[in-house]
Amino acid sequence: MVTVYCKNTQTRKDFPEGTSLLEMLPAFPFKHSNPIVSARVNNVSQGLKFRVYNSRDIEFLDVTESSGMRVYCRSLCFLLAKAAKDAFPGCRIYMEHPISGGYYCELRKAEGALLRKGEVEQLKRRMKEIVKQDMQFHRKEVPTEEAIRIFRELGYDDKVSLLETSGQVYMDYYTLGDTADYYYGRLVPSAGYLKVWGLQRFHRGLLLRVPDRHNPRRLAPYVKQPKTFRMFKENLKWNNIMGLGTVGELNRACSQGLGSELIQVAEALQEKKIVQIAEEIERRYRGEEKLRVVLITGPSSSGKTTVCKRLSTQLKACGLRPIAFSTDDYFVNRVDTPLLPDGSYDFDNFDTVDHDALQRDVLALLRGEEVDIPSYNFVTGLREYNGRRCRLKAGSVLLIEGIHALNPKLTASVAENAKFRIFISTLTSIALDHHNWIPPSDNRLLRRIIRDYNKGAFTAQETIRQWPKVCDAEETWINPYQENADMMFNSAYLVEFAVLRNHAEPILSSIPKNCPEYSEAHRLLKFIHYFVPVPDKEIPPTSLLREFVGGSSFKY
Repeated sequence: MVTVYCKNTQTRKDFPEGTSLLEMLPAFPFKHSNPIVSARVNNVSQGLKFRVYNSRDIEFLDVTESSGMRVYCRSLCFLLAKAAKDAFPGCRIYMEHPISGGYYCELRKAEGALLRKGEVEQLKRRMKEIVKQDMQFHRKEVPTEEAIRIFRELGYDDKVSLLETSGQVYMDYYTLGDTADYYYGRLVPSAGYLKVWGLQRFHRGLLLRVPDRHNPRRLAPYVKQPKTFRMFKENLKWNNIMGLGTVGELNRACSQGLGSELIQVAEALQEKKIVQIAEEIERRYRGEEKLRVVLITGPSSSGKTTVCKRLSTQLKACGLRPIAFSTDDYFVNRVDTPLLPDGSYDFDNFDTVDHDALQRDVLALLRGEEVDIPSYNFVTGLREYNGRRCRLKAGSVLLIEGIHALNPKLTASVAENAKFRIFISTLTSIALDHHNWIPPSDNRLLRRIIRDYNKGAFTAQETIRQWPKVCDAEETWINPYQENADMMFNSAYLVEFAVLRNHAEPILSSIPKNCPEYSEAHRLLKFIHYFVPVPDKEIPPTSLLREFVGGSSFKY
């Protein structure tokens, strides 16, 4: 017998060795309005078919929890891949990136053609049939060589290259009916769990709609994001030109000694985009628009500060005089900061910034007046005035950087033609393979963990604990305004995960296994181990990555 402690009920029960989590679930009755899809076992994510052979702590999860949502979405992707194989034998499906409340994918039939309108309905019907049949997902663990043989026979070169460069002795893959596939995380027990989803035509491909995390009984809201979509496609185009669309291809290139060249190309692409932005700002400054204010925003750890500094350098090369400050300089005193429901400070709230004072100073600067720009003392929690006086002169452009910079209320009194908006994100364009995308938030979370740790601001455990609140705030205060941008900048770096692995691995490994944050640390460690490590010695001191791994020539 094994003793299991259920965190949901805070009770212990004994079970025969080898009992599955799915079989244990009825023995722990607790109120949950949404179906249970996975669990944490000793703070490690597991599927419900996981069998317990030793005493364990267990926490059952639904899709309102991020780990449960990942399990659900992975399973949906396999459902789509299985239905596509059945409906259109010989086809290939490519899961590309999250967008508009779902995941964009392209399906190419055996002859290379895309789906026609009526064929999308045919695909949906097959998906519904599989769900109605409650077809089982089966996990199989085999030597990596055996998995490589299976996927090579299926013609999945993307999975073959990933597994060949993974360095793993054993690995697991899944089957759904007669279809085999590889996913880097757990799946639900059967297709009958997948009640909420949608599928529709979207650009040249399909949009696989997923549940709303806050209300999983309905679909996540559809949001038009044409600019974000174009940025994704732009980056995918460059990856495909270089023949580096998947991690396996990237690993092979790095193993062949091409890491230095790939870093140089990544830096060149980012510099090219910054030059384009600077030249557009100059054109509008000297043209009829009379542009004077550049607003720069993006979610946490997207690289806003470094982009602002590199853009300032390029604007000087264009003959302009950039003057920059952050919305953080206008934080209200800490005692006046809005509170979250749990009583803690809501530092991401729009009213954390004294937007009236900021807008008043911006308007004064635009009138040619001299203004005393404050600085926020994060130690004392007070806004201070230390004699930092600014005036816009001939050729001057004001750069304002911060998470609320694109919120229309922040600069509502500034003429629209005088403003230029930039949104920065980390839209990771490389994929593990054609069915496993990399969540952009993982890119930023790893950056933040490393930066916080290096600065001594927070431990990795503390950063991971805060991250869900950070993401919730971004949904409320940042993401709704990204399509307002005049230009978008993708700060994701082609070889970034290969570089971050060297920094993140020892930090994540220091998190104790007996704390809740270990679950996320374990997932991130497993994920970065897919990448062949690349040293950061070739990364220049002006690189955006230096903001996070250290060694930047910019002052922060």
